[in-house]
Amino acid sequence: MTGADVTKRPKGAYDLVGKNLKLNTREDIAPYVSEIEQMEPLVEIHLGGNTLGVGACMALADVLKTKKTLKVADLADIFTGRLITEIPDSLRALCDAMVDLPELEEVNLSDNAFGGRSAEPMVNLLTNNHHIRILKLSNNGLGVSGGTIVADALYEAAQKLKEKGETRQLRSLICGRNRLENGSAPNWARAFAAHGGLKEVRMYQNGIRMEGVKAICEGLSQCKDLEVLDLQDNTATFRGSHAVATALPNWPHLRVLNLSDCLLKSRGGGLLFETLSYGHNKKLEALHVQYCDLDRKSLHKLGEAIELHLSELSLLEINGNFADEEDPSINRIIAALEKWGKTDVLDELDEMDPEGEEDPDDEDDDDDEEEEDKPDAEADELADKLASARIAA
Repeated sequence: MTGADVTKRPKGAYDLVGKNLKLNTREDIAPYVSEIEQMEPLVEIHLGGNTLGVGACMALADVLKTKKTLKVADLADIFTGRLITEIPDSLRALCDAMVDLPELEEVNLSDNAFGGRSAEPMVNLLTNNHHIRILKLSNNGLGVSGGTIVADALYEAAQKLKEKGETRQLRSLICGRNRLENGSAPNWARAFAAHGGLKEVRMYQNGIRMEGVKAICEGLSQCKDLEVLDLQDNTATFRGSHAVATALPNWPHLRVLNLSDCLLKSRGGGLLFETLSYGHNKKLEALHVQYCDLDRKSLHKLGEAIELHLSELSLLEINGNFADEEDPSINRIIAALEKWGKTDVLDELDEMDPEGEEDPDDEDDDDDEEEEDKPDAEADELADKLASARIAA
């Protein structure tokens, strides 16, 4: 058997992950395509850790379009070493092949670093396959322009379903490390609001600043079933923190909130924790607020929120903030956790900074925020250059 041994795979799954195959042409991929053709039903396909050229992708596309039972298309990390100029044709062939697959639920195109110019080849799939529930696009260097294209495609998909009176299926969107920035945030906000059934949104490490965080939270306020929100390593400060706090009452099912490295600062963190103390988010299981410049006063408010309502917490990360392990605010948090029998919930505190204090000028960031990033030719060119560097690595 050319691929992985069938006896070692879940029934209906084809797995070539990590084989380090370099498949350039139709001829190169022919043995594997033959195996895929013979699998009935094909339920999952996993191809990560190999590199596919245009010819190979077109041959694969020819067989994928016939696999009407396919539920999971895991096409992450399949373009390493490929020229940025050839990836759009490869991606278009694969995406177009999946447009009419009636059972497709999950598409993973993460870790392909294809840049903003490869966003458009995904539009047909994202706009016209209305069965996708899970979409993974992390670490692709989409940039502002590419992010806008993807968000608009998702919005159009929702509009088409609305016109037909059908339920919007998208439940999980994972789109971290794409440099989406503020410029694409209004488009994402509109897309999120249109897909009101979203349960998981991960937009970590995207260079999104206060106004972008605000827009995204306003859009997600329409997602009443949201369970997971990950905005790690963006920049919130008070304005963004206020937006999150304002949205929290709309998310009664929230289980995971990750705002680590978001520069909440004392005012923003204090407001956030005060809102948690109102009892709208009693199902919260994991709260990540590491390295957020939180002071003792705001951490004390977190202790109050835990004592009042956060009985379901199973993980709390507050490392890297402005208090030491023996501070009364930390003791308050520990006591609150113990009230609920949670003795092993608090993560390590080995990088707390009891001498730390906010830069007084930082609180003015919300007033002095730079003009929003907008897609332009130079930005897209830079995105593609960065993507090329990643692909060639």
